[in-house]
Amino acid sequence: MGDANRMAWLDCLRLLAGLSMLVLHCTADPQGGAWADFPVADRIAPLALRTLAYAARTELFIIISLFLLLLSLENRPHGYRQTIAEQSRRLLIPFAFWSVFFGIFSLIKAYHFGYGPAKLAALSEVHTWVGFALLGNSKYHMHFLPTLFAVVLAYPLMKKAIAAPWLGFIALVFCLVVRWQLDGFFYPRFWDEPGMRAIARLIKISTHVGYGMIAAAALGIWLRRDALDLPSWFLPMAYFASLLLVLKATGTWITLESGRWSHNYAPGFWADFLMPAVLFFLAMLLGERRWPPVFSHLAKYAFGIYLCHPIFLDFCEILLMDSTLSPIGQVLFKIVLTLVATSALVAALSRIPFLAWTIGLGRLPGLAKPVQTKGAA
Repeated sequence: MGDANRMAWLDCLRLLAGLSMLVLHCTADPQGGAWADFPVADRIAPLALRTLAYAARTELFIIISLFLLLLSLENRPHGYRQTIAEQSRRLLIPFAFWSVFFGIFSLIKAYHFGYGPAKLAALSEVHTWVGFALLGNSKYHMHFLPTLFAVVLAYPLMKKAIAAPWLGFIALVFCLVVRWQLDGFFYPRFWDEPGMRAIARLIKISTHVGYGMIAAAALGIWLRRDALDLPSWFLPMAYFASLLLVLKATGTWITLESGRWSHNYAPGFWADFLMPAVLFFLAMLLGERRWPPVFSHLAKYAFGIYLCHPIFLDFCEILLMDSTLSPIGQVLFKIVLTLVATSALVAALSRIPFLAWTIGLGRLPGLAKPVQTKGAA
């Protein structure tokens, strides 16, 4: 079986992650909440859909990205400085472009929802742009790129888990324990403090190294696949995934009753943050099977779909501002229109040589060879 087909399972995961984030963002109400202004019965469908979509969150992107990075370094070793320089171009140049774009583009929604002057005033402040650059808060999804880059900086630590995969499993669990404890300490005490966003981002970056460790563990197992019967582990892993879905469902039930996201519910936390790793392993265990080639064709657009979908989601929410549709009606409207329009935009950008790099395709500024930001999505 050729290498291209062996990586088709990764392409499937990339596509799944990109689409799931689009669906996830469409399932919240216009304020990012859990449809608290609607009866409980009306919340069931959108929250159930969100539970499934949230199984493949941005942490899955991180695992994929580090797996591919470590695999490339196994095949073609590079020094630390060269590797980081290349990753900074692939991740931070598109990040800078989209941070500026969304910082300005967000004015459209702001003026339609009545907070345009405040948004415009914020854009005139230096600290706003510093936040865009360091925290990735120009839009709700832009945090991913600087977070991924920061995690990539620690890739030498992850190499140990290639040789000893058990280390990656322990590291992920340990990092999640640390995150749960630190979140529980800092959020109640410093929620309204100006520096809380920076604290939260530091906690996230430092503990997300665990996802790089589990990616390295997965690579160690994948490189030894000829001596292992990987498919035989699929059913036990699927059983574990089903238990995590049950835990996710209990968290959704609490949100359904209260109309608020259940951030402090420990079983939901563990289910949410373990599921991306479990999904990755489920696909990897079947990696030697033949996967439909359409996944590999469409996966190259996944990064662009992730980056661009808030453009049309904003327009959808403007159109639905005075809508009388039920929550699930609004959600389906947003998903269909956002997916179709985003796909069209990404396909168009991919065909424009001087803009294709903005969605991880084509030639990056300052590079002589065309590269694809494949790991980022």
